[in-house]
Amino acid sequence: MLYLLYGTEKFLIDKEIKKIIKNEQIDSLNVNHFDLNLDTLENIIDDAQTISLFNDKKVIIINNSNIFTAKKNNIEQNTQVFEQYLENINPDTILIFVLYEEKLDERKKIVKVFKQKGQVQLFSNNTNIHNLVKEMFSGYQINFNTINLLIDRVGKNLAILEQEANKIITYKGDDINITDEDVVSLTHKSFDIDIFALIDAIIKKDKLQALNIYHEMLKLNEEPIKIIVMLSNQFRIIYQTKEMYKKGYTENDIASTLAIHPYRIKLALNSSRNYSNQNLLEYIKKLADLDIGIKTGNINKEIGLELFIINL
Repeated sequence: MLYLLYGTEKFLIDKEIKKIIKNEQIDSLNVNHFDLNLDTLENIIDDAQTISLFNDKKVIIINNSNIFTAKKNNIEQNTQVFEQYLENINPDTILIFVLYEEKLDERKKIVKVFKQKGQVQLFSNNTNIHNLVKEMFSGYQINFNTINLLIDRVGKNLAILEQEANKIITYKGDDINITDEDVVSLTHKSFDIDIFALIDAIIKKDKLQALNIYHEMLKLNEEPIKIIVMLSNQFRIIYQTKEMYKKGYTENDIASTLAIHPYRIKLALNSSRNYSNQNLLEYIKKLADLDIGIKTGNINKEIGLELFIINL
């Protein structure tokens, strides 16, 4: 059997891999991992053709499967070897190619042949997140608004959402009703989300909203210096993202180049449409001056950012 699982949602891809392994009743001893940035297709095919322990079925997971895209792996790959294997597939080996990219190169022969011989599945961030969160609370009662509240507080990263859902379930025990109060009391609002909300208010010059968000962050014992640094870093990311996107980079390309999670890049791109490069550079400079002023003792750290907001 052959699978190509691709897309930007690592959480969903990992979930699908676990599902395949469970459905095929594969023992963990018969699950092998390869990486096309480190291993050759020849080695992988050799393993695929080798009889597994106790003659059971086995799974081979291949990460960084760039052979299906226009990108190249760190080492040269002979795709003809794999195309030959596709003519005589070992029925006892399940090959799962994994690729955290949005698009395949449909012009490539290997993509066309694979689609005829195997299963190709896309896992994108367009998936209905509410349904996925509801699945996380299987066996429990949680309404649409409470799910929205959870997403608003912790963000759309599915791995983090599952972690928070498990925390709530563990606390609730036999009580199957999940309420807004449970979400508020058992989860911490994402610092990244607060930062984006603060940036949004700053850009709109909504001083009251910006001050309210800032004061809420202080109540959560966030250090003013940390907030200033995070603001500055985020403005810089938005600026870099805006520039790279204009040059034709995809969201995944930008995330890979800047070594930042794709979800944060998506948020940055959404924010970048609201203001010019000049605005961004101006805010970065002002925040750098504020940081220096606080560290040299010329500005009180508690009121420094307040003054920055008031003087917008």
